[in-house]
Amino acid sequence: MASETGPNGSETPNRVVTRFAPSPTGFLHIGGARTALFNWLYARHHGGKALLRIEDTDRKRSTQEAIDAILDGLAWLGLDYDEQPVFQSERGSRHVEVAEKLLEHGHAYKCYATQEELEEMRAAQRAAKQPIRYDGRWRHRDPSEAPPGSPFVVRLKTPETGETTIIDEVQGKVTVRNEELDDYVILRADGTPTYMLAVVVDDRDMGVTHVIRGDDHLNNAFRQLPIYRAMAEIEGDWAGPVYAHIPLIHGSDGAKLSKRHGALGVEAYRDEMGILPDALFNYLLRLGWAHGDREEISRAEAIELFDLSGVGKSPSRFDLKKLENLNGHYIRAADDRTLVDLMLPRLPERADPELLERAIPVLKTRAKNVDELVEGGQFLFAKRPLEMTDKAAALLDDEGRARLAAISERLGQENHWTIEALEATTKALAEDLGLGLGKLAQPMRAALTGTTTSPGIFDVLVLLGREEALARLDAQAATS
Repeated sequence: MASETGPNGSETPNRVVTRFAPSPTGFLHIGGARTALFNWLYARHHGGKALLRIEDTDRKRSTQEAIDAILDGLAWLGLDYDEQPVFQSERGSRHVEVAEKLLEHGHAYKCYATQEELEEMRAAQRAAKQPIRYDGRWRHRDPSEAPPGSPFVVRLKTPETGETTIIDEVQGKVTVRNEELDDYVILRADGTPTYMLAVVVDDRDMGVTHVIRGDDHLNNAFRQLPIYRAMAEIEGDWAGPVYAHIPLIHGSDGAKLSKRHGALGVEAYRDEMGILPDALFNYLLRLGWAHGDREEISRAEAIELFDLSGVGKSPSRFDLKKLENLNGHYIRAADDRTLVDLMLPRLPERADPELLERAIPVLKTRAKNVDELVEGGQFLFAKRPLEMTDKAAALLDDEGRARLAAISERLGQENHWTIEALEATTKALAEDLGLGLGKLAQPMRAALTGTTTSPGIFDVLVLLGREEALARLDAQAATS
């Protein structure tokens, strides 16, 4: 007998409710962040509710540090939630209550198989090259057959024949033969609920209508549906959710995503790589979802356009260079003061915010991340004598220093310290010396910034101001 769940044959929910349900055993990694984003966008697009559940039942591995990092990462990305987070560990009694109802109504049973018996069963299955699954040995036995006081687990009775079909919003129609499922544990021997039971109970009690998650959970859907159906027989109001299983993210080489590809915590993109939240939001949106050929999509547009029909069936590939290029776009579009606030913690304490804000328009034209902004603005707050890169030092030979002396003398006579006036004066000097402008600009850049790369040399002169600029030129011109 076949059965189906999904949008076909089920009533359209009055209001969409999605959930993001991370396990706090580590930080918010890039795959989890995308799952959170897709759930949030789907709820916002449909005017529904986006909920957050912390699945912290693994008390040994769950940490407060990881919980804080997840909440911080979600807030940084701008993903807000419509209710306070639900902590799965606080709902254990409710999970047990449902398990006991399943047991009471014959949808679950007590299994007294010992660990030794189960290992013998698995060894025999391996020897026979059979799938490793529980063989149902206590499914039809009376608990009285077990020795008094024997420990037991509670297992769900899954369907033994026929097949189950899910109409998945991303994967399409997916069918599994029911004999491929086994009677899995819903209550451990110590009376604690398992993940598989807790997820279903929490989704139902939270009113979740759409479960959007990675396709590595697709098999779990077939194992979780029997709980919904059994409880529907008992209570009548346990409709299963609509499923949407999203392909996983791979590295740029097509291999499983790892740290070498960029599988880092969100905080690493913010703190170590200088990525802006809007850039990561945009990049994650386009990582497995498309709207034509558009790459740059604002937050408001994403809410307007996002739907599951745009999610592809193939794994997407994480490309750090594309993320950096997109980040450059958002840096150029960002408010100058916002960038200053991001830069200041990475600069010396003497850094002047007002000077930095005046410099931002020229600093951000080429920067792809906050670190490059900081690197480009370091010269503004450097102390004399400037530290020189090897390439910059090579430009300040005898000939270079002689040119600096001539430049300083000519610029010192300039009454108007503006880009236009300084450029005209320097060009006139180059003509007098029979040189191309670059022959003067190169040693000037080295003397003024200590590097061979910087914003336009006349921007540098104006930003440093007459007194500091001339002092730097004179200091290098006098160096022997």
